[in-house]
Amino acid sequence: MPLNAVAVFGGTFDPVHHGHLRSALELVEHLSVDQIRLMPCCSPPHRGMPAAAAEHRAAMVQLAVAREEKLICDRRELERSGKSYSIDSLIELHEELGAGCSLSLVMGCDAVQSVESWHRWQELLDWAHIVVLARPGWQFPTTGAVARWLSEHRCDDHRVLQRERSGRILVAQLRPLAISSTEIRRLLQDDMSIRYLLPEPVLDYIQLHQLYK
Repeated sequence: MPLNAVAVFGGTFDPVHHGHLRSALELVEHLSVDQIRLMPCCSPPHRGMPAAAAEHRAAMVQLAVAREEKLICDRRELERSGKSYSIDSLIELHEELGAGCSLSLVMGCDAVQSVESWHRWQELLDWAHIVVLARPGWQFPTTGAVARWLSEHRCDDHRVLQRERSGRILVAQLRPLAISSTEIRRLLQDDMSIRYLLPEPVLDYIQLHQLYK
């Protein structure tokens, strides 16, 4: 069955946790998309290498979304050599899904602040909409190239994702869950429990492979 709207949620997922998963599920409902693809990056261009190998991180995402049919683990960036660039993934997905499918790239509000450093950042809206995950107290930049980019393309009606295939920036207010991968890794290094911060199959996988110790 052809897909009408797909969102891409990229990240290191080091490890994936309930904060990631709850945000993805709320986005499916808030944006009325057919699916969200959680896309672990292999070699992030804007930060140091993740603590766990790419194959482990993808395996954990796959376990985490196994029972949610609208959440998909997309491994394409693990199969590509070199740095993981979002623009390359969007172009590939556009070719695979067809011009009739709307694409959206999910970004954190902190990523928007530094989007000028992204590879071919001004082309992102040629291939997809941008969905920004807002945090309490956060504000858009008010001056500079990013501020102009946001002002020119911002739209507050999520139904645009069904009417148009790319080119808009939407802001999504989701339920905040104070869980972070950094904190999970710290707890594991301190030999403390991470139960209920992430799905049980992911916890079992971490213990089986002795990750983050």
